[in-house]
Amino acid sequence: MSRLDPDRLFPLESRIRDLARELYATVHDLPIVSPHGHTDPRWFAENTPFPDPAQLFVTPDHYVFRMLFSQGVPLESLGVPRADGGPTETDGRKIWRQFASNFHFLRATPSQMWIEHALQDVFGLETPLTAETADSTYDHVAECLTKPEFLPRSLFERFSIEVIATTESALDPLDWHRKIQTSGWNGRVITAYRPDAVVDPEFEGFAANVEQLGELTGEDTTTWAGYLAAHRKRREFFKSYGATSSDHGHPTARTEDMPQSEATALFTKALSGKCSAEEADAFRGQMLTEMARMSLDDGLVLQIHAGSFRNHSTPMLNRFGRDKGFDIPTRTDFVRALRPLLNAFGTDPRLSIIAFMLDESTLSRELAPLAGVYPALKLGPPWWFFDSPEGMMRFRQLTTETAGFYNTVGFNDDTRAFCSIPARHDVARRVDCAYLAALVGTGRLAEADAFEVAADLTYRLVKQAYRL
Repeated sequence: MSRLDPDRLFPLESRIRDLARELYATVHDLPIVSPHGHTDPRWFAENTPFPDPAQLFVTPDHYVFRMLFSQGVPLESLGVPRADGGPTETDGRKIWRQFASNFHFLRATPSQMWIEHALQDVFGLETPLTAETADSTYDHVAECLTKPEFLPRSLFERFSIEVIATTESALDPLDWHRKIQTSGWNGRVITAYRPDAVVDPEFEGFAANVEQLGELTGEDTTTWAGYLAAHRKRREFFKSYGATSSDHGHPTARTEDMPQSEATALFTKALSGKCSAEEADAFRGQMLTEMARMSLDDGLVLQIHAGSFRNHSTPMLNRFGRDKGFDIPTRTDFVRALRPLLNAFGTDPRLSIIAFMLDESTLSRELAPLAGVYPALKLGPPWWFFDSPEGMMRFRQLTTETAGFYNTVGFNDDTRAFCSIPARHDVARRVDCAYLAALVGTGRLAEADAFEVAADLTYRLVKQAYRL
């Protein structure tokens, strides 16, 4: 691996590139605010060394292992745990050799850029990652991981992370967050309320999950009123561990605003396991509106991650469980789907809704116009497949003219791979600075304004949008 190009992702035209460099220099060292992601709070609670390089870079990162799997590399050989209890590779060195031997499959992907950035900037490695260098790079990273400066809390501070939000199920006891709070460490690690398991009738074990929700809260969750009261209690519990947002991973952006009598009947049917696919989607949509209603009282920001056909491969879901790289974008209707929710609360200043997209065609046609008029709605940054330089640039190009900058919410890394966090934020800062420099160069933005907007996109907007 050669030294990272200091001008990577900047425009080729020299005058615009020079301005992009100047803009980037003003935001490069700003703190990282990571308001949505999937890092493990246990890392920061226990603050023990990461077990080995493979468990840091490979096993938790579906961006990496999905690409290698597409080229015939078994997930078992990469150490990905099996939900069915079957054997997987546990030798970190063997996993790393497999990873290094197949690293070329990631060429020109964001993952290659993130990994090379982490290996060089975090671990001081400039050696190309190949089959021939697998053992030497493994040994180097493994040795680093034994040192105090590579413990999770030390890296958190080294990365200049001001705050990071993990994401936990509504049924999670938040024990690791409790341990962080009582540890005396001043790193800010907060949670986010993810109720999919108890709002989606098609989620495995839905009825049992709702029963457990009742046990956790002391509410009768066999009734609609008790079920909603249980959510309110859990949301307050999550807030006591720093939560400022809820997060909803729904297949569609559908919302509903039914009369409570209809919602009650649908809930009863959902608990019985007799919902059709259409009724399950309607119930999820009703629960988005109910969560928005609760947000008016408790202030949690409502995040909607819609438009993903999750766990597309049933055999892989059965073998490895959820979140193993088989979430595939689908066409998504936001205009009609969000209308019931926006009719109910879209102009209420107490509510903050952040919508994430996986259907790029909707950006300029639907999402930017919606966010450009409804005070409650903001656009989340590019996510999953569009969390990339080209995706980020297209996002700005397709939304800025209609929604402006201030109806967007900065960047979040949405990652399980801890060492990719500074790399991913760096990519976003570079792309935004390149976009701003082009606006200045073509006479569409004053240079002084560009410097202010660069700081807004990097730091201010995310804190404002997530109430941090």
